[in-house]
Amino acid sequence: MEPAVSTESKYGRLNNYINGGFAASSSGRSLLVFSPIDGSLLAEMPCATTGELDAAVAAAKAAFPRWSRTPIKERVQVFFRYKYLLEQHLGELAALVSEENGKTRGEAVAEIEKCIELTEFATALPNLMGGEVLEVSKGVECRAEHVPLGVVASIVPFNFPAMVPNWTIPNALALGNCMIIKPSEKVPLSVARLALLLKEAGLPDGVFNIINGDSATVEAICDHPGIDAVSFVGSTKVAKLVYRRATQNLKRCLALGGAKNHLLVLPDAQPEMTAQNVAASMSGCAGQRCMAASAMVAVGPVDDIINRICAEARRIIPGENLGAVIDRAAKERIESYITEAEQQGAKILVDGRNYVVAGKEGGTYVGPTVIDYVRPDMAVATEEIFGPVISITRVKTLDEALAIENASPYGNAASVFTQNGGYARYVIDRASAGMVGVNVGVPVPREPFSFGGWNESKFGVGDITGKSSIEFWTRLKKSTVKWNPEAGINWMS
Repeated sequence: MEPAVSTESKYGRLNNYINGGFAASSSGRSLLVFSPIDGSLLAEMPCATTGELDAAVAAAKAAFPRWSRTPIKERVQVFFRYKYLLEQHLGELAALVSEENGKTRGEAVAEIEKCIELTEFATALPNLMGGEVLEVSKGVECRAEHVPLGVVASIVPFNFPAMVPNWTIPNALALGNCMIIKPSEKVPLSVARLALLLKEAGLPDGVFNIINGDSATVEAICDHPGIDAVSFVGSTKVAKLVYRRATQNLKRCLALGGAKNHLLVLPDAQPEMTAQNVAASMSGCAGQRCMAASAMVAVGPVDDIINRICAEARRIIPGENLGAVIDRAAKERIESYITEAEQQGAKILVDGRNYVVAGKEGGTYVGPTVIDYVRPDMAVATEEIFGPVISITRVKTLDEALAIENASPYGNAASVFTQNGGYARYVIDRASAGMVGVNVGVPVPREPFSFGGWNESKFGVGDITGKSSIEFWTRLKKSTVKWNPEAGINWMS
């Protein structure tokens, strides 16, 4: 990190990263960054000016011709080295993620390990970029090849300070683009550290730039005429706004929104495995992930499994094996959902409200919470809570459970717990979700399979990772070539 310039916070006043170096912002607007673990002040983050965004875009545009014309096999050498650096600095990066996001140490390590996997996929892109060539007529050849877009932007959320940036950084850059990234104003430290690792790996100056800011910076990115494409990950409300604003400005856009993921638990489900998976899914990363299970649909008599889920939840202790939620506003919002459900007649089986971790009284923790007898129309059953909370709705049939899942406006993930292959296939075919699991609480595909939901969990075409991302970060160039005059002229040439 850059040397701190303030004695009031651990990391001082943060800087933008433009053209290969950190540059102090002249902005008069700034936000404070606090650790959710104990409430300590980490940094002051200035909100970049439009002139600073202009400078970042100009640096990216200047770097684009040389970088885009560098053969992809040479470009990915940067990411072989970057992967090595991620491995070498795994402990340091995990500590930073935990500090600014509130994750447990194990979750932060897993996040960096996922960054490594994402980068590993990017190093394989030359094997997927051969293009197509065909002799379409005697002496006439047609070719299709993927070429970079230009300057692209990535707007990333607070819940995965390192992983979500690496959903876009390795692929977009290895494919020949130059990038402006805007980290979440709640967790700006990890991306700054990644910038230094990319530079150490040999990434040319200007190819990767960081602009800090808030919603005004997001709007400026969507409006900037020098940016060709925008990716976004965040809430559905903001994803819609970003998608509309970016596409209105004739930019390519892929905006990933929120979720309400359903776990359908059938009576024949393996009890211990199901309970462990459900509890881990609802509480991992303090429930602050768009793949978290927050709505369980109990099909028929599954009380034994519900009792086991509660037992598992009681073993999850804030400050030990459960991290903090991002800030006090999030804690209050999550707890208000629990209270409202209780007032509406739901039964709180495990209550995580008003949790304080000794020695970390300034931290923002919510304990694991299990709510039973939830009606499908309650807010806790329909809205994204983004906390370690799961609601249980009871139904008699699998079709009733699927009707509840299908009625959700979201479509990120769904899972079914059963030992019956026929039931599993029935759910896979009928769930309205882009990612479906069988006996898996968090059905995130591994590389090279892509990440992306349906419905109001995603706006735009394609997915953000894996092979599908190639279509988003490039455009097709088609060429038709004829060299031999003897072939004559026909309708094809």
